[in-house]
Amino acid sequence: MSNTAELRIDGKSYELPVIEGTENEKAIDISSLRGESGVITIDPGFKNTGSTTSAITFLDGEKGILRYRGYSIEELAEKSNFLEVAYLLIYGELPDKATYDKFVSDITMHTLVHEDVKKILEGFPSTAHPMGVLSSLVCAQTAFYPASLDPNRSATEVDMSIIRLIAKMPTFAAWSYKNQIGHPVNYPDNNLNYTANFLKMMFATPAEEYEVDPVVANALDKLLILHADHEQNCSTSTVRVVGSSHASMYASISAGINALWGPLHGGANQAVIEMLENIRKDGGDTKKWMAKAKDKNDPFRLMGFGHRVYKNFDPRAKIIKKAADDVLAKLGVKDPVLDIAKGLEEEALNDPYFVERKLYPNVDFYSGIIYRALGIPTDMFTVMFAMGRLPGWIAQWKEMRENKEPIGRPRQVYTGANQRPYVGMDKR
Repeated sequence: MSNTAELRIDGKSYELPVIEGTENEKAIDISSLRGESGVITIDPGFKNTGSTTSAITFLDGEKGILRYRGYSIEELAEKSNFLEVAYLLIYGELPDKATYDKFVSDITMHTLVHEDVKKILEGFPSTAHPMGVLSSLVCAQTAFYPASLDPNRSATEVDMSIIRLIAKMPTFAAWSYKNQIGHPVNYPDNNLNYTANFLKMMFATPAEEYEVDPVVANALDKLLILHADHEQNCSTSTVRVVGSSHASMYASISAGINALWGPLHGGANQAVIEMLENIRKDGGDTKKWMAKAKDKNDPFRLMGFGHRVYKNFDPRAKIIKKAADDVLAKLGVKDPVLDIAKGLEEEALNDPYFVERKLYPNVDFYSGIIYRALGIPTDMFTVMFAMGRLPGWIAQWKEMRENKEPIGRPRQVYTGANQRPYVGMDKR
């Protein structure tokens, strides 16, 4: 098979190299096209444009495959934990015990944040969206660690930024919630593991003792693993493009948080709960709303079913469905909204219309259910997403810098006015 593609423009032929990935993905390399022909390609939203080569995550939407560094998401969710997966994504291999223990110990020792961060937090009104608070606190770390702004930092110094960011992210996330509800913030408890520590900072109050439920902590750990990376999505691409300007890791990750904040990206699980609330207010008749979803003339859209990338069952959904069932059973939550969710799930999994179209419940559907059951408010859902996605963002930023990728600079096709003379104010 030829390893070049031929493109003909105005009767002239151009040969473009075809590159192939380790999973047999093929791509036409057009990097020399403009220089040779004066022509660019246009691909709104970059839906069919590879912006980079990457060794981090493999995703096959048609087959429902998701792998981190070659390891299946199913096996990692069953056998690993979030911090081990974070190490794998960032450094490329699973750590041995000594390396893992040091990684966890280093993170544990850096969970505290500078006391002046509380002053920044106090500057936000309680009406501030937690995602805005989170992105601001992350970006502010450039002020507390100004050496991070040096684009020529050593690998050891970069590793220190990685440790600090992973360690402090749960603190920032929990504090953004406490700011919203007007409660005093909780400091980290280094006797607890990563997820248990976050849950305690989120939900403990000075008025009573708080015990972390291990079933809840385990479900949250799985959710973080499932969200840890997902190839070149909007927020990940944002992190790489911002980082390509040699912006610091903190600034780049802050930009990714803001990209994730958009409702078309990170707000899907929030949209699920809002949909379920609307169904509850309408009386809770799931059959009525399933019929609306199947009606081509009805604008209603069933949120949390199907996926833009996965054309089969979302592999993450299979894993998190069990965690959702475990959490609901353990907590014994009585919530009509969650009852509606379970009703929709059962109907969709057995309705030929949805089965034939492979419109299965996705990870956003089940994560929304879990967060709701845990008492996490809907506008904190995207913060939880950001906490899980952090290792992937870091890994992508690190890979981009190590590969010395050029600054991101898309082209455009201009469609505005042609050259015209300036007209004075008195003649307009």
